[in-house]
Amino acid sequence: MERRGYLQAGSFVPEVALEHPDVLKHVYRDFMNAGSDVVLAFTYNAHREKMRIIGKEDLLEPLNRNAIRLAKEVAKEHPTEEALVAGNISNTNIFDPEDQASKDKVRSMFAEMISWCKEEGVDFVNGETFYYHEEAVIALEEIQKQGLPAVITMGLMGENILRDGYQVEESCRILSEKGALVVGMNCFRGPDTMQPYLEQIRERVDGFVAGLPVPYRTTEEHPTFFNLPDGGCSCHLPLETTFPTALEPLYHNRYEIAEWAKQAKDTGVNYIGLCCGASPAMLRAVAEACDIETINSTYSPDMKKHFLFGTDDTLKQHNLNYRTKA
Repeated sequence: MERRGYLQAGSFVPEVALEHPDVLKHVYRDFMNAGSDVVLAFTYNAHREKMRIIGKEDLLEPLNRNAIRLAKEVAKEHPTEEALVAGNISNTNIFDPEDQASKDKVRSMFAEMISWCKEEGVDFVNGETFYYHEEAVIALEEIQKQGLPAVITMGLMGENILRDGYQVEESCRILSEKGALVVGMNCFRGPDTMQPYLEQIRERVDGFVAGLPVPYRTTEEHPTFFNLPDGGCSCHLPLETTFPTALEPLYHNRYEIAEWAKQAKDTGVNYIGLCCGASPAMLRAVAEACDIETINSTYSPDMKKHFLFGTDDTLKQHNLNYRTKA
């Protein structure tokens, strides 16, 4: 949404659900047609704290409800099987393990958002990007109070440990044992620096495991996309980091993403996707790597008829001869 021009980097509040519902429906549709079994309601950061920061708490409930309603409309468009619709809650950025008042506020914020999810008829709730284990537990508890299935995924920062001291695989084991339908990781890390942890989670968890990396070339030295350097950048960046608005040169290509998806599936990861920065074409590559033909697989690359690199018998030979010089 930010790349399309309908979201402000920094605050990252999805006001688009109210201001440009047609755009949001189009993006929902693009990802569903690219192979997503789930239309995820765009309410990440649409919680009371973020709405307070931008001075629009009065829009909190309308934004949440409309994002879900739009997702349900698109899910019904699937030509063969109606897509699932997931409500969404996320890290609040106010959780403090030493402050009970902050925990109570977090619980209240989750409770109101999940109640709207329940009333709007979602299939499950996706709680994501938690970097505190205890905050994830609160999210799970509030989802369970509404009788909804829970997908809970953790965001692991560069310390390689959750902020309240839990190893991510131990956190996921506990969350699974507490009743989360799916547990795992999302965001912050690209495939190369997330996959080793997914393998550890798979070893510790009996239930379903999720992996949704960002599509960027994170490394052992720079395990998250927050501090990825771009050695080829020749201009002055307004921030000290390439995150969040100068990450484009640091993308994995779709074939690398597809190779990760195969690896994740072979590892036993059950709930496979992508996080911040992903495109529908990338998600289609993930789906096809998992042997799923998508609605838009008809548009998957086929270079046979390309004027320089094709193999079709009717192509002009003088163009084909030029391919090595082009």
